[in-house]
Amino acid sequence: MTAMKPVTAGEEKVTLAPSLAAIVYPDNVYPDAAFAALVTQCRSLGLSLAGVLQRRVSDAPNRRCDVLLEDLSTGHCTSIFEDRGAGAAGCRLDEAALTEAAARIEGNMEDRPDLLILNKFGKAECSGGGLLDLIASAMDRQITIVIGVPKTNLQAWRDFAGSLSIELSEDIDEIEQWAARLK
Repeated sequence: MTAMKPVTAGEEKVTLAPSLAAIVYPDNVYPDAAFAALVTQCRSLGLSLAGVLQRRVSDAPNRRCDVLLEDLSTGHCTSIFEDRGAGAAGCRLDEAALTEAAARIEGNMEDRPDLLILNKFGKAECSGGGLLDLIASAMDRQITIVIGVPKTNLQAWRDFAGSLSIELSEDIDEIEQWAARLK
């Protein structure tokens, strides 16, 4: 599942295997700061990025699932949850909006970015949908991938990625050290 990227070491070419990495975090506590630090560091290193950051629209407790996906290449924001009204329980993923966001990301990968950042390995991915095709496409293109994985979905992630993924905590220093190796 990892891909190969040529790197010049002196006169000879060395091939390194970019990684598939999961930032594992507690359920319902999305690591906004960790992903923001990752993006900031990668950009400061001159790495090209594709993918999305998750942005909460509101911090109100009754709006827990009200998020946007911000495209890292264009800044375009897509709401991925249906508004089911104030009395609705739980969240409702808008599959069409997620598909639209994935199509935008796929288009951004034509330029072969150094890193694909995806917000979450969620319920849709656990059931075989969501962004899984996008992950496969990035792997085919030998693009390094990092994705958020809530602890509830960690076993499903491990079943999907097998031994080809590393797991990072939401510790910013650990994430920055991992990202520094991408340069």
